[in-house]
Amino acid sequence: MAELAATPPRPPATDLFGEPIESHPPWFKPDSFLRPDFDPESYIAELRSFVPLESLATELRSHVAALQAELVDLINRDYADFVSLSTRLVDVDAAAARMRAPLAEFREKVAAFRAAVDTALAALRVGLRQRAEASAAREILELLLDTFHVVSKIEKLIKELSTTPCDFANTDVGSTEKGLSNEVSVQHVENGTNLRETQSILLERIASEMNRLKFYISHAQNLPFIENMEKRIQGAALLLDTSLGHCFVDGLEHRDANAIFNCLRAYAAIYNTSAAEELFRTTVVAPLIQKIIPHSRSHEVVGVSSDELEDDYRKIMQCIEMDCKFLLEISSSANSGLHVFDFLANSILKEVLLAIQKGKPGAFSPGKPTEFLKNYKSSLAFLAFLEGFCPSKSAVTRFRSEAIYTEFMRQWNVGVYFSLRFQEIAGGLDSALANTITPKEVHDNQGKPQTAILKQSIKLLDSLRTCWSDDVLVFSHCDKFLRLSLQLISRYSTWLSSGLAARKARGGSSNLSPDAEWAISVPVEDFIYVMHDVGIVVNELSGDYLGHVCKLLDSCSVEVLDLVKKSILQTGKSLEELLPAILDVMIEAIVEKSVEDLRQLKGITATYRMTNKLPVRHSPYVSGILRPLKLFLDGERVSYLSKDATNELLRGSTERITSRYYELAADLVNVARKTESSLLRLRQGAQRRVGASSDASDNNISDTEKICMQLFLDIQEYGRHLAAFGIKAADIPSYRSLWQCVAPEDKQANIVF
Repeated sequence: MAELAATPPRPPATDLFGEPIESHPPWFKPDSFLRPDFDPESYIAELRSFVPLESLATELRSHVAALQAELVDLINRDYADFVSLSTRLVDVDAAAARMRAPLAEFREKVAAFRAAVDTALAALRVGLRQRAEASAAREILELLLDTFHVVSKIEKLIKELSTTPCDFANTDVGSTEKGLSNEVSVQHVENGTNLRETQSILLERIASEMNRLKFYISHAQNLPFIENMEKRIQGAALLLDTSLGHCFVDGLEHRDANAIFNCLRAYAAIYNTSAAEELFRTTVVAPLIQKIIPHSRSHEVVGVSSDELEDDYRKIMQCIEMDCKFLLEISSSANSGLHVFDFLANSILKEVLLAIQKGKPGAFSPGKPTEFLKNYKSSLAFLAFLEGFCPSKSAVTRFRSEAIYTEFMRQWNVGVYFSLRFQEIAGGLDSALANTITPKEVHDNQGKPQTAILKQSIKLLDSLRTCWSDDVLVFSHCDKFLRLSLQLISRYSTWLSSGLAARKARGGSSNLSPDAEWAISVPVEDFIYVMHDVGIVVNELSGDYLGHVCKLLDSCSVEVLDLVKKSILQTGKSLEELLPAILDVMIEAIVEKSVEDLRQLKGITATYRMTNKLPVRHSPYVSGILRPLKLFLDGERVSYLSKDATNELLRGSTERITSRYYELAADLVNVARKTESSLLRLRQGAQRRVGASSDASDNNISDTEKICMQLFLDIQEYGRHLAAFGIKAADIPSYRSLWQCVAPEDKQANIVF
């Protein structure tokens, strides 16, 4: 110990600038050993992932040595006090005994005081519980007393009510004063208030008290006192309902606005609005509707009655204006609190629906689409008339959300109606397309008609107009009618494209679809009508028809209108794309007839082979090449083609005919040259065998040259025929090729005829 005391404390190590030097690496934290949750195993497992165990052991040893040195320093610092401590500890037991006695006394006092506090606290808690129980009992007692007082007050008011005469129409003021108490009678006589209003005011008071009674009962359920008074309460409620009903009905009969207003406030106070609505329906609305739409056996009309509702709705609206408007105005008055009533839906509309269901059930049947649509639109107009009595948009929304409104709209099965219209319209177009194309009577028309000619096209336009006519369209299903319109146009387009494809393919009739049969059997001139009608339909779709549809849908958003326009214009464009194919069918038919005359040029070979005959004029077949085109253009039906279509027909026909002319002529010349070359080789071989000279034949004109000379004369005449049609032959590439093929070398540069 002496050695330890003599050892001075070691100062901490410092760097060059006097700052203390950390004696441990950064990863070694001595403070971790002082944490309460320190775990050696987890500490070693955490460090061994990046510190070798040898380094960790070295640091731990160094840390232990440092702790031991620090411990020695602490002992040396207080060693003198530690040694002198034993010398000052004299008579420690006696001092402890002197201190123990007051501590024990103090502990006893604290325990006694604590027991007294616990006793007082328990008594206080008992008192508070008793006080709470007494307060609750008092509240229940007060509630029962209030309930008893309210019941007694209601019974008293009901007794006072029972002294009021029920028939106010035949009772004067003098007689009623005898039945009322002097105070009430004098008061009402002074105020000039009639007895009906007096009773309504009294009923409103009773209803208000009944509302209070319901509140008390809801807070005092399952109590014997309340159960014993249940019969009295039920009796009072029954008398209130009966008296209130009589007063309300009497007010309705005499149109007493004040009495009705008070009765409605009474019904609203007891949350029994349905009773008032039902009374109004049965006493006022039902008799009126029964006269208009009789549905009971006592009101049955002899004979078959019509299911149309337009006249009935007109009469009903007149009755509402005359006999129901006064109540509707009372219930919709501002700041009256009567907005909870809905006489429009639960009284008027309910009775109308019941009358139609019983008296005219066929009005809801979509089996007769025309009558159904008329009744449906009349019903929508009637609902709009009822909504006119709603004082605000929220009232309209509430009216439309009523269950009876939903039930009324559910009766109109517009989906079935559209299905029937779909079958009617689409089926009619299908039937028309299944027949052979038949033009209407157009022989007496002067000039080009502005309407469709073929019955199929006429049926398409009629069907499209029908979809958007007032007698067919249901605006709530306008999207379906738009789709039907697009389907009709697509069906017509498919019918045309199938027929054109079959006409072009010239397939067997056994493999043809029903849509293609019409195009095989009809003469080519009928395609003029087809092309004319397609143009009419396209113009209609992009003109009046589109304008009519957009006008009907003008209430829709701009985005919806744009989509509708694009869809209709797209279908018109798809039809317009068929015009070149229709024109191609007519051109191909003309070309085929012309080729029949062109095939006669094969006889030129037989005419000039092995003869000395030279061509001097054109062949007879040339006059017939363009005859089918001329006959087609001279026909009466060409007037139904536009000028551009006629020019395109003329240009396309002449180019194709000339191209076929060139193919046949070039083939004829090539065959002639090959034949002549073969004969020449045979002749030269024979001459070489006999040793004859071939100079004598060199000056003769060959058969190929004769054929080319004849063809040259023919194409010159053909060019003059083209010029007669207004076609410049030199502008046709195949004609230039034909000229180069048969013209002499000195005339190939310029095409002149």
